[in-house]
Amino acid sequence: MQLEKMITEGANRASAEIDRVSTVEMCQIINNEDKTVPLAVERVLPEIAAAIDMITAQVNAGGRLIYTGAGTSGRLGVLDASECPPTYGVAPGIVVGVIAGGDRALQHAIEGAEDDRELGINDLKSLALNNHDVVVGIAASGRTPYVIAGLEYARKIGCRTIGISCNPGSDVSKTAELAITPVVGAEVVTGSSRMKAGTAQKLVLNMLSTGLMIKSGKVFGNLMVDVVATNEKLNARQVNIVKNATGCTEQQAEDALLACARHCKTAIIMLLKNLDATEARLRLEQHGGFIRRALEEE
Repeated sequence: MQLEKMITEGANRASAEIDRVSTVEMCQIINNEDKTVPLAVERVLPEIAAAIDMITAQVNAGGRLIYTGAGTSGRLGVLDASECPPTYGVAPGIVVGVIAGGDRALQHAIEGAEDDRELGINDLKSLALNNHDVVVGIAASGRTPYVIAGLEYARKIGCRTIGISCNPGSDVSKTAELAITPVVGAEVVTGSSRMKAGTAQKLVLNMLSTGLMIKSGKVFGNLMVDVVATNEKLNARQVNIVKNATGCTEQQAEDALLACARHCKTAIIMLLKNLDATEARLRLEQHGGFIRRALEEE
């Protein structure tokens, strides 16, 4: 697809005079455009749901969720992946973010990296990609060679593939098995796809990883019950999670957490089923880590 024909590269009438207005008016124009992004994402909810089910099935079969992208898209994938272990207690290698140009590209533009098809393939090969994995290619334009080559390689070895872009009919959409295409329209600053397109991608990635975690038993009600306590704030959050889940006192929550090496799900089972830490952990394991299933056992 030629650059000038892409929706994300179009001129936005609403912001045509943005360099001449007051600061408040400038912010209002940007904010008004941002309001359209959730609506664009809403239109692709069926595709997002299908992607979550696909990802969950593959991860349950021993696979991984692997994001690949360049520039802003790659950074968003790395961000989403890096937040899963502390938030949900998932092993670091289960959700992986790969960015063209490597770690340096998180802070610096790497010349030519997004155009390097071989790099897109080799970065996935370095992960020992296998047919249990799901590869999610992220590219606002939908034309990034690094991402397209990675998706082609992933399909070749039997991976499930998902493409996230903001231009319908893009090469990324056509290459991936499942396309998620929130069409957000022209950017406030022409071609600056870190703005509306980036926000749309972030919203989609939030749903993919959060949906996977919910369907993997890492959320009870709306509580992140596998959160790992690595600082005082998260210790306090664990206490609040156990209190909210069980109706116990703060001291009871703290005592239960101390008894089970600060494992929220075990503490919740202990308090709701009046079990000791060993019994509660065993029951949880017998039900695949799902609190509701463990509670339903008589």
